[in-house]
Amino acid sequence: MATSHDIATPYVPPSGVEHVNVRHTERFTVVGNHLSQHPELSLAARGLALHIQSLPPGAKVGIKVLAARLPADSEHRIAEALRELEEHGYLKRTRVRSPEGRVYTRTVSYNHPDPAALDKAQTQTHTRARPQVNRPPKPRPAPAHSPKPTPTPTPPSPPAQPEQEPAPLPRVPAPTAKKPPRPPLPQPVNPRPQLLRAAALLLVGLQNQDAELVLTEEQIDFLAPGVAAWFERDASPAAVRKALTEDLPRPVRFPAQLVRHRLTVSLPSGRSLPAAFRPVPMQNCDGCDRAFRAPEPGNCEECHEAAHAKPPNRCG
Repeated sequence: MATSHDIATPYVPPSGVEHVNVRHTERFTVVGNHLSQHPELSLAARGLALHIQSLPPGAKVGIKVLAARLPADSEHRIAEALRELEEHGYLKRTRVRSPEGRVYTRTVSYNHPDPAALDKAQTQTHTRARPQVNRPPKPRPAPAHSPKPTPTPTPPSPPAQPEQEPAPLPRVPAPTAKKPPRPPLPQPVNPRPQLLRAAALLLVGLQNQDAELVLTEEQIDFLAPGVAAWFERDASPAAVRKALTEDLPRPVRFPAQLVRHRLTVSLPSGRSLPAAFRPVPMQNCDGCDRAFRAPEPGNCEECHEAAHAKPPNRCG
Protein backbone atom coordinates (compact mmCIF):
# COMPACT_ATOMS: atom_id res chain seq x y z
CA MET A 1 0.00 0.00 0.00
CA ALA A 2 1.51 3.34 -1.05
CA THR A 3 2.04 6.00 1.58
CA SER A 4 0.90 9.53 0.67
CA HIS A 5 3.32 12.43 1.26
CA ASP A 6 2.06 15.93 1.95
CA ILE A 7 3.96 18.56 -0.06
CA ALA A 8 4.46 21.77 1.95
CA THR A 9 3.19 24.92 0.32
CA PRO A 10 6.02 27.42 -0.27
CA TYR A 11 5.93 30.42 2.06
CA VAL A 12 4.59 33.56 0.44
CA PRO A 13 5.55 36.72 2.33
CA PRO A 14 2.75 39.21 2.99
CA SER A 15 2.57 42.38 0.96
CA GLY A 16 4.54 45.37 2.20
CA VAL A 17 8.12 46.14 3.10
CA GLU A 18 10.49 43.58 4.61
CA HIS A 19 13.43 44.68 6.76
CA VAL A 20 16.86 43.08 6.68
CA ASN A 21 18.69 44.69 9.61
CA VAL A 22 22.39 44.48 10.41
CA ARG A 23 23.54 45.67 13.84
CA HIS A 24 25.86 48.67 13.54
CA THR A 25 28.84 48.85 15.87
CA GLU A 26 30.53 51.97 14.47
CA ARG A 27 29.80 55.03 12.32
CA PHE A 28 26.03 55.19 12.84
CA THR A 29 23.51 57.86 13.86
CA VAL A 30 20.37 57.33 15.98
CA VAL A 31 17.32 59.11 14.53
CA GLY A 32 13.83 59.13 16.03
CA ASN A 33 10.73 58.17 14.09
CA HIS A 34 9.32 61.59 14.88
CA LEU A 35 11.82 62.88 12.27
CA SER A 36 11.88 60.04 9.76
CA GLN A 37 8.05 59.81 9.69
CA HIS A 38 7.27 63.50 10.20
CA PRO A 39 3.95 64.23 8.46
CA GLU A 40 4.76 67.87 7.58
CA LEU A 41 8.46 67.80 6.68
CA SER A 42 9.49 67.17 3.08
CA LEU A 43 11.82 64.32 2.19
CA ALA A 44 14.56 66.83 1.42
CA ALA A 45 14.25 68.35 4.91
CA ARG A 46 14.29 64.94 6.61
CA GLY A 47 17.34 63.83 4.64
CA LEU A 48 19.14 67.10 5.35
CA ALA A 49 18.38 66.80 9.10
CA LEU A 50 19.80 63.27 9.10
CA HIS A 51 22.92 64.48 7.26
CA ILE A 52 23.49 67.37 9.69
CA GLN A 53 22.99 65.12 12.76
CA SER A 54 25.59 62.70 11.38
CA LEU A 55 28.27 65.41 11.08
CA PRO A 56 30.86 65.93 13.83
CA PRO A 57 30.68 69.05 16.04
CA GLY A 58 32.16 72.09 14.36
CA ALA A 59 31.42 70.97 10.80
CA LYS A 60 30.41 73.71 8.36
CA VAL A 61 26.71 73.64 7.43
CA GLY A 62 26.34 76.77 5.32
CA ILE A 63 24.17 76.67 2.21
CA LYS A 64 27.08 76.80 -0.22
CA VAL A 65 29.03 74.19 1.77
CA LEU A 66 26.03 71.83 1.81
CA ALA A 67 25.40 72.40 -1.91
CA ALA A 68 29.01 71.49 -2.69
CA ARG A 69 28.77 68.42 -0.44
CA LEU A 70 25.35 67.39 -1.85
CA PRO A 71 25.56 68.19 -5.59
CA ALA A 72 22.20 66.53 -6.32
CA ASP A 73 20.36 69.38 -4.53
CA SER A 74 20.44 73.05 -5.51
CA GLU A 75 21.13 75.93 -3.12
CA HIS A 76 17.49 77.00 -3.34
CA ARG A 77 16.27 73.53 -2.33
CA ILE A 78 18.75 73.35 0.56
CA ALA A 79 17.65 76.80 1.79
CA GLU A 80 13.98 75.69 1.75
CA ALA A 81 14.86 72.52 3.70
CA LEU A 82 16.76 74.52 6.33
CA ARG A 83 13.78 76.83 6.78
CA GLU A 84 11.49 73.80 7.26
CA LEU A 85 13.78 72.40 9.97
CA GLU A 86 13.83 75.78 11.74
CA GLU A 87 10.02 76.02 11.68
CA HIS A 88 9.61 72.54 13.23
CA GLY A 89 12.28 72.92 15.93
CA TYR A 90 15.06 70.70 14.53
CA LEU A 91 17.43 73.56 13.74
CA LYS A 92 18.25 77.01 15.14
CA ARG A 93 20.35 79.64 13.42
CA THR A 94 21.34 82.86 15.17
CA ARG A 95 23.65 85.73 14.29
CA VAL A 96 26.51 86.09 16.81
CA ARG A 97 29.07 88.90 16.99
CA SER A 98 32.57 87.84 17.97
CA PRO A 99 34.81 89.95 20.28
CA GLU A 100 36.66 91.09 17.14
CA GLY A 101 33.41 92.53 15.77
CA ARG A 102 32.81 89.91 13.05
CA VAL A 103 29.28 88.55 12.62
CA TYR A 104 28.84 84.86 11.93
CA THR A 105 25.97 82.36 12.00
CA ARG A 106 25.73 79.91 14.91
CA THR A 107 23.84 76.73 13.98
CA VAL A 108 22.41 74.32 16.58
CA SER A 109 20.97 70.96 15.47
CA TYR A 110 18.41 69.25 17.74
CA ASN A 111 17.70 65.51 17.51
CA HIS A 112 14.34 66.14 19.23
CA PRO A 113 12.14 69.21 18.74
CA ASP A 114 10.42 69.07 22.14
CA PRO A 115 11.82 71.88 24.35
CA ALA A 116 10.65 70.06 27.52
CA ALA A 117 12.70 66.98 26.59
CA LEU A 118 15.70 69.17 25.90
CA ASP A 119 15.37 70.91 29.29
CA LYS A 120 15.06 67.52 31.04
CA ALA A 121 18.21 66.23 29.35
CA GLN A 122 20.09 69.36 30.36
CA THR A 123 18.87 69.03 33.98
CA GLN A 124 20.03 65.40 34.18
CA THR A 125 23.44 66.31 32.80
CA HIS A 126 23.68 69.20 35.27
CA THR A 127 22.78 66.89 38.22
CA ARG A 128 25.37 64.28 37.26
CA ALA A 129 28.07 66.95 37.04
CA ARG A 130 27.37 68.36 40.54
CA PRO A 131 30.46 67.91 42.82
CA GLN A 132 30.16 65.47 45.74
CA VAL A 133 30.73 66.72 49.32
CA ASN A 134 33.07 64.63 51.48
CA ARG A 135 31.28 63.61 54.67
CA PRO A 136 32.85 61.78 57.66
CA PRO A 137 31.88 58.11 58.11
CA LYS A 138 29.27 57.31 60.74
CA PRO A 139 30.65 55.63 63.90
CA ARG A 140 29.79 51.94 64.31
CA PRO A 141 27.69 50.99 67.37
CA ALA A 142 29.69 49.28 70.15
CA PRO A 143 28.86 45.68 71.21
CA ALA A 144 26.41 45.27 74.15
CA HIS A 145 28.88 43.44 76.50
CA SER A 146 31.77 45.83 76.04
CA PRO A 147 32.11 48.99 78.15
CA LYS A 148 30.97 52.19 76.60
CA PRO A 149 33.87 53.97 74.99
CA THR A 150 34.63 57.55 75.71
CA PRO A 151 32.77 59.65 73.17
CA THR A 152 35.10 61.21 70.71
CA PRO A 153 34.08 64.61 69.41
CA THR A 154 33.10 64.44 65.77
CA PRO A 155 35.05 66.86 63.63
CA PRO A 156 32.81 69.43 62.02
CA SER A 157 31.94 68.65 58.45
CA PRO A 158 33.29 71.11 55.90
CA PRO A 159 30.69 73.52 54.60
CA ALA A 160 29.20 72.58 51.28
CA GLN A 161 30.79 74.52 48.49
CA PRO A 162 28.21 76.53 46.59
CA GLU A 163 27.83 75.48 43.03
CA GLN A 164 29.71 77.82 40.76
CA GLU A 165 27.79 79.41 38.00
CA PRO A 166 29.38 79.35 34.57
CA ALA A 167 31.23 82.50 33.68
CA PRO A 168 29.10 84.76 31.49
CA LEU A 169 30.14 85.27 27.92
CA PRO A 170 31.91 88.56 27.22
CA ARG A 171 29.58 91.16 25.82
CA VAL A 172 30.60 93.20 22.85
CA PRO A 173 30.28 96.90 23.76
CA ALA A 174 27.96 98.95 21.65
CA PRO A 175 29.75 101.12 19.11
CA THR A 176 30.11 104.69 20.29
CA ALA A 177 31.37 106.31 17.10
CA LYS A 178 28.75 107.55 14.68
CA LYS A 179 28.49 105.60 11.47
CA PRO A 180 29.23 107.53 8.28
CA PRO A 181 26.15 108.39 6.22
CA ARG A 182 25.20 106.07 3.41
CA PRO A 183 26.34 107.05 -0.06
CA PRO A 184 23.41 108.23 -2.20
CA LEU A 185 21.76 105.92 -4.69
CA PRO A 186 23.15 106.47 -8.23
CA GLN A 187 20.94 108.60 -10.46
CA PRO A 188 20.86 108.59 -14.27
CA VAL A 189 22.01 111.67 -16.15
CA ASN A 190 19.03 111.46 -18.51
CA PRO A 191 16.12 109.67 -16.73
CA ARG A 192 14.18 108.67 -19.83
CA PRO A 193 10.84 106.89 -19.25
CA GLN A 194 11.79 103.83 -21.33
CA LEU A 195 15.04 103.49 -19.36
CA LEU A 196 13.23 103.61 -16.00
CA ARG A 197 10.62 101.15 -17.28
CA ALA A 198 13.33 98.65 -18.27
CA ALA A 199 14.97 99.09 -14.84
CA ALA A 200 11.66 98.43 -13.04
CA LEU A 201 11.07 95.26 -15.09
CA LEU A 202 14.54 94.00 -14.15
CA LEU A 203 13.85 94.59 -10.44
CA VAL A 204 10.50 92.78 -10.66
CA GLY A 205 12.21 89.79 -12.30
CA LEU A 206 14.77 89.37 -9.50
CA GLN A 207 12.38 87.10 -7.61
CA ASN A 208 12.55 84.68 -10.55
CA GLN A 209 16.31 84.42 -9.98
CA ASP A 210 16.01 84.07 -6.21
CA ALA A 211 12.79 83.61 -4.23
CA GLU A 212 14.07 85.79 -1.35
CA LEU A 213 14.55 88.91 -3.52
CA VAL A 214 10.94 90.10 -3.36
CA LEU A 215 10.53 93.89 -3.56
CA THR A 216 7.46 96.03 -2.97
CA GLU A 217 6.13 98.51 -5.53
CA GLU A 218 7.43 101.45 -3.50
CA GLN A 219 10.90 99.89 -3.24
CA ILE A 220 10.98 99.26 -7.01
CA ASP A 221 10.12 102.92 -7.73
CA PHE A 222 12.94 104.00 -5.41
CA LEU A 223 15.58 101.60 -6.82
CA ALA A 224 14.74 101.94 -10.52
CA PRO A 225 16.88 105.12 -11.03
CA GLY A 226 19.90 103.22 -9.66
CA VAL A 227 19.46 100.45 -12.24
CA ALA A 228 18.94 103.08 -14.95
CA ALA A 229 22.28 104.62 -13.96
CA TRP A 230 23.91 101.23 -14.63
CA PHE A 231 22.23 101.08 -18.05
CA GLU A 232 23.63 104.52 -18.91
CA ARG A 233 27.11 103.17 -18.16
CA ASP A 234 26.67 100.48 -20.85
CA ALA A 235 25.90 97.69 -18.35
CA SER A 236 23.74 94.95 -19.87
CA PRO A 237 20.67 93.61 -18.02
CA ALA A 238 22.47 90.29 -17.55
CA ALA A 239 25.43 92.05 -15.92
CA VAL A 240 23.14 94.01 -13.57
CA ARG A 241 21.17 90.87 -12.69
CA LYS A 242 24.39 88.95 -11.93
CA ALA A 243 25.73 91.74 -9.72
CA LEU A 244 22.49 91.79 -7.68
CA THR A 245 21.98 88.01 -7.27
CA GLU A 246 25.50 86.55 -7.00
CA ASP A 247 26.82 85.27 -3.62
CA LEU A 248 23.80 86.33 -1.54
CA PRO A 249 23.84 85.98 2.27
CA ARG A 250 21.41 83.49 3.74
CA PRO A 251 18.77 84.25 4.71
CA VAL A 252 18.16 87.54 2.87
CA ARG A 253 16.40 89.55 5.59
CA PHE A 254 16.30 92.97 3.92
CA PRO A 255 16.33 92.54 0.13
CA ALA A 256 15.73 96.22 -0.70
CA GLN A 257 18.70 97.35 1.41
CA LEU A 258 20.92 94.67 -0.13
CA VAL A 259 19.98 95.71 -3.69
CA ARG A 260 20.54 99.39 -2.82
CA HIS A 261 23.97 98.63 -1.36
CA ARG A 262 25.11 96.65 -4.39
CA LEU A 263 23.81 99.22 -6.87
CA THR A 264 25.83 101.88 -5.03
CA VAL A 265 29.16 100.22 -4.22
CA SER A 266 29.48 98.20 -7.46
CA LEU A 267 28.53 100.99 -9.89
CA PRO A 268 30.67 100.65 -13.04
CA SER A 269 32.73 103.61 -14.25
CA GLY A 270 31.31 104.46 -17.70
CA ARG A 271 30.38 108.15 -17.74
CA SER A 272 32.11 108.72 -14.42
CA LEU A 273 35.51 108.56 -16.18
CA PRO A 274 37.37 111.87 -16.67
CA ALA A 275 36.59 113.73 -19.90
CA ALA A 276 40.08 113.02 -21.27
CA PHE A 277 39.37 109.27 -21.30
CA ARG A 278 35.84 109.42 -22.75
CA PRO A 279 35.42 109.08 -26.53
CA VAL A 280 34.02 112.09 -28.38
CA PRO A 281 30.46 111.25 -29.51
CA MET A 282 29.37 111.13 -33.15
CA GLN A 283 27.19 113.97 -34.52
CA ASN A 284 25.38 114.58 -37.81
CA CYS A 285 26.25 117.85 -39.53
CA ASP A 286 23.31 120.25 -39.71
CA GLY A 287 24.50 121.49 -43.11
CA CYS A 288 25.57 118.44 -45.12
CA ASP A 289 24.25 115.62 -42.85
CA ARG A 290 27.65 113.94 -42.73
CA ALA A 291 28.87 112.19 -39.56
CA PHE A 292 31.64 113.80 -37.54
CA ARG A 293 32.90 113.74 -33.96
CA ALA A 294 32.11 116.68 -31.73
CA PRO A 295 31.02 117.20 -28.11
CA GLU A 296 27.81 119.00 -29.22
CA PRO A 297 25.61 118.98 -32.35
CA GLY A 298 26.32 121.58 -35.08
CA ASN A 299 28.15 121.93 -38.37
CA CYS A 300 31.17 120.02 -39.48
CA GLU A 301 34.48 121.77 -40.04
CA GLU A 302 33.97 122.30 -43.79
CA CYS A 303 30.44 123.71 -43.39
CA HIS A 304 31.66 125.90 -40.53
CA GLU A 305 34.47 127.34 -42.69
CA ALA A 306 32.12 127.86 -45.64
CA ALA A 307 29.60 129.72 -43.48
CA HIS A 308 32.27 132.06 -42.08
CA ALA A 309 34.24 132.59 -45.32
CA LYS A 310 34.43 136.21 -46.52
CA PRO A 311 32.59 136.91 -49.80
CA PRO A 312 34.84 137.93 -52.76
CA ASN A 313 35.16 141.65 -53.56
CA ARG A 314 33.39 142.62 -56.78
CA CYS A 315 34.36 145.82 -58.57
CA GLY A 316 31.46 147.35 -60.53
